[in-house]
Amino acid sequence: MGEWNVVVSVRVGGYQSARRLLRSFGRVHHTPFYNVLALQVDDVPRFLESLREGMSASPAQYAVLHHLMPAHKTFRFQSPEEFEALAREAVGPWLTDLAGKTFYVRMHRRGFKGRLSSQHEEQALDKFLLAGLEEMGSPGRISFDDPDAVCVVETIGQWAGLSVWTRADRERFPFLHVD
Repeated sequence: MGEWNVVVSVRVGGYQSARRLLRSFGRVHHTPFYNVLALQVDDVPRFLESLREGMSASPAQYAVLHHLMPAHKTFRFQSPEEFEALAREAVGPWLTDLAGKTFYVRMHRRGFKGRLSSQHEEQALDKFLLAGLEEMGSPGRISFDDPDAVCVVETIGQWAGLSVWTRADRERFPFLHVD
């Protein structure tokens, strides 16, 4: 599997159709996980707009896509400890965007079963961000009820992708299912 910045889960029976569809946006990679593709696009904002337009014009064609999540930052890791360190490094710059806001972290893990716990990592990143915001003097708050932002972590084996989506992003791109 090559580098990626979008994870796509495909509906049952739609794998080949999804591969063909996604090729128009970037390089599509097979993954070792059932009905999961990785995609490398050159420009995530342009990709999101193109996808939104395509879904509006031809919803049936895009119905093969179940879960789609672009990543603003990606990295490879070899251990849970390395994942945690690199994830904290990746989300650190988002502190200013989260200042005084409500948010939560959601992780979708594929691979590293028994070695990496989605719930543990979500809570660890929540605590890291809350501590950083407190230190900045702009405390944030965890809220699952229409938060200002959602930080999403996607893993495919030893690759991780992280992104942060504001309420406005989620309204503009309703296909971004953060949960």
